[in-house]
Amino acid sequence: MSSLSVLLSILATLSIGAMSPGPSFVLVSRIAVSRSRIDGLAAAVGMGLGGVLFSILALAGLTALLSQFGWLYLALKIMGGLYLAYIAYRIWRGAGEPLVIGETAAANRAIGRSFMTAFLTQVSNPKTIVVYASIFAALLPKTIPLELFVAIPLGVFLVEAGWYTIVALAFSARHPRLIYLAAKTWIDRAAGAVMAGLGLQLVVSGLSGR
Repeated sequence: MSSLSVLLSILATLSIGAMSPGPSFVLVSRIAVSRSRIDGLAAAVGMGLGGVLFSILALAGLTALLSQFGWLYLALKIMGGLYLAYIAYRIWRGAGEPLVIGETAAANRAIGRSFMTAFLTQVSNPKTIVVYASIFAALLPKTIPLELFVAIPLGVFLVEAGWYTIVALAFSARHPRLIYLAAKTWIDRAAGAVMAGLGLQLVVSGLSGR
């Protein structure tokens, strides 16, 4: 199989995973609808760079280290779960706060914070690196050509950032924002509950040693 065929197979598989609902989707959609389109795009870049980091670590063989030192993997899961719970708390706490969207939306921008929150959310789940490593192990040849070491992280960025760019553009449009404004409290509480549930799942998984 050619390097191009291998790359396309990996990216197609990763695309399915990127589009699966999870904390990243909840976060990017909420940032886009509650702050601004540019904040949503910054979050999409954060997600993309988080994916790049995991892909590089997977290619470098960090998963072997995590397998050898199981306590480290479990500790990362617990810390990641606690971070998601913290984000959930912030979303829930701000659910009742009024929000002005429209001509004054620029005042609500926090591009750097949107980027960093998205990046940290993406890397908060160490299961992702295991998924990447599994896909790479299944589809990469034993001897990995140099061009794939370069192309895979770039491709991962395009997949992750590309998908969340679509999410950001969709949720920053006028109609989704009007819906959000009409039911902000309930939408934020639902988003916070989902995020908290995903964080709790990670913590429980880590504490139980799974």
